[in-house]
Amino acid sequence: MIPTSVQNHPERNVIRVQLGQNLVLKAMNSGQTAELESRLVILDCQKGDALLTQGVHEMEQYFILDGILKRVVTNHEAKEMILRFSAERDIETSYAAWRLGTPTPYSIVCVTKARVAKLPLPDWVAFLDRHHGLKQTFEYAVMEHMSEIMGHTITLHLLDAQGRFKRFLRKHPELFERIPKKELASYLNLSAETLSRLKQRGKI
Repeated sequence: MIPTSVQNHPERNVIRVQLGQNLVLKAMNSGQTAELESRLVILDCQKGDALLTQGVHEMEQYFILDGILKRVVTNHEAKEMILRFSAERDIETSYAAWRLGTPTPYSIVCVTKARVAKLPLPDWVAFLDRHHGLKQTFEYAVMEHMSEIMGHTITLHLLDAQGRFKRFLRKHPELFERIPKKELASYLNLSAETLSRLKQRGKI
């Protein structure tokens, strides 16, 4: 992954449109956009690339332009649990850990080929501190993500396979055909065979 500035990227015009569609950045004015753009770098990533590794203190803020990312936590036996998926117009961050002064509690990994815009998290926080309306929007998005993860975790304990599958389709219908079935099965705590069977039974 070779970082490139927005200004020097061959697809900079497309990237600027995509940044303007991001759920956190879409309300920015032209001055804010220019200020932030000067600090961003663009990464073109391959499937399986790790943007952030669990347990580190050096953190970054990510704006997803293309592709799908996952937030994943790994235990001491190397068993993984996928906490959430995120795609275009969304963000990924370890803001809460940065605020608490703790290492990152999860990794952020590319599920598909992806393109992201990023900057160091301290620079992003400094930018937010100068633009309080944007800070409110961002912190609300972070809280929504935390609520989503909590809801998913509860779902794994309370719903059966079919219930978990139906909930995902209701919450994220746009991602169903895009996420590799092995990844989706892992997220829903299903075997690949069970996921395939639910699909074949016409539960979609």
